[in-house]
Amino acid sequence: MPDLSILDTLFDTIDKRKKADPEKSYTAKLFAKGRAKIAQKLGEEAVESVIEAMKGDKVKLAEESADLLYHLLVTWADVGITPSEVAKVIESRMDVTADDKKKRKGGD
Repeated sequence: MPDLSILDTLFDTIDKRKKADPEKSYTAKLFAKGRAKIAQKLGEEAVESVIEAMKGDKVKLAEESADLLYHLLVTWADVGITPSEVAKVIESRMDVTADDKKKRKGGD
């Protein structure tokens, strides 16, 4: 199984390309176009991932998932959060039981 630290590596690359020349870097071009464009691309990739999931095409779903993760990391970099911050949230949720979740959300 591949090491998920590849996401940290990708995030670092994205963060370094924020200030690159938009003519030479797709990532820099996204940042130059602003948060609305970044969010739009994230949404497009999410929809494309859902479509491939519904089709059951594992190869295309893996490809679209890679695109989705890339655009999600661009979004994080734009907003100013890191993968480790998201990982902490995931870890905290894994430690919480279903009953605890209901209590936190005010559910019955």
